[in-house]
Amino acid sequence: MHDESFSHPTGRESCCPEIENFVDIVRRIRPPSQPMPHGTIDVYGGSTFLNGAAGGDHIIYLDFDERYDIDRRIRQATEAGNHSVAAKLAEIRGRLGILVADVSGHKITDALAAAMLHQAFLTGVLYELDRFGEVTTRLFENLNTRFHRSLSVEKYVTVVYGELSPDGTYQFISAGAPSPLVFSAEYDRFVTIGPDRLVSFFPLGMFPSEEDIDSSKHFGPLRTKPAYRVNQVNLMGHGDILLLHTDGLSELERDDGEAFFPLVLEQTLRRTANGSAREIYQAILDSARSFAPLSDELSMVVIKRMGSA
Repeated sequence: MHDESFSHPTGRESCCPEIENFVDIVRRIRPPSQPMPHGTIDVYGGSTFLNGAAGGDHIIYLDFDERYDIDRRIRQATEAGNHSVAAKLAEIRGRLGILVADVSGHKITDALAAAMLHQAFLTGVLYELDRFGEVTTRLFENLNTRFHRSLSVEKYVTVVYGELSPDGTYQFISAGAPSPLVFSAEYDRFVTIGPDRLVSFFPLGMFPSEEDIDSSKHFGPLRTKPAYRVNQVNLMGHGDILLLHTDGLSELERDDGEAFFPLVLEQTLRRTANGSAREIYQAILDSARSFAPLSDELSMVVIKRMGSA
């Protein structure tokens, strides 16, 4: 996505061929630097890193209609007698999945954990579609198990994954990520979302899952995390904006303790809400950089409802 650090490598990146090769691999799994119009939804997002063009933040887009042959999958499921799977596959038509992740730490090599998540998630989605016809919470339980077993105790990954439907419904799972924000075009401000629709759980890898059937073989009586749950938010009106972001945005502050979030962020959206998702994204990024030097990687995805409900 749009980010000056993508086109201006730092001395650290160019210091050795190994790092250059590592960064090149990471770049190849990042989404393209372009808006993603999706029916009545306008989408644009990106990441800004502290150490060049690589780090622990990551974004994945799942345009189900573009990425997967839904018709063929439905036919195969029907022929195999898996009618519930076929029905679920029919329901995901027109949906756009978006994952925003943040690996703890600020080093270039934290991109390795992000790349692990990228491959594991997309491979898991294939199995989910084959077995269930949709992405379920089971995928995130399995990801949590794998990261808990493979990362060090100091490492974890915050994730928010959600799916946008053509009617503006946003269903999502949050694993320690900042809550999605909804800016209302009608009220010209952030709207309050009930806490029952913003339930967040521990990040991936922090604790074993209570649903891990093999946990007794590995963890014994350690603390476990409860099962993930799906939340739902509705973008009801023309011009409403949904903002997904990492804590590099929500925790940005000046040396005197003045915070960017939520007041300065809301003022920025108020000035630019009539623009495209890409214009809103760039305005927020410019405003954040002007407010204070970035002390953390910053990723965000701007999702704007263009049509009426």
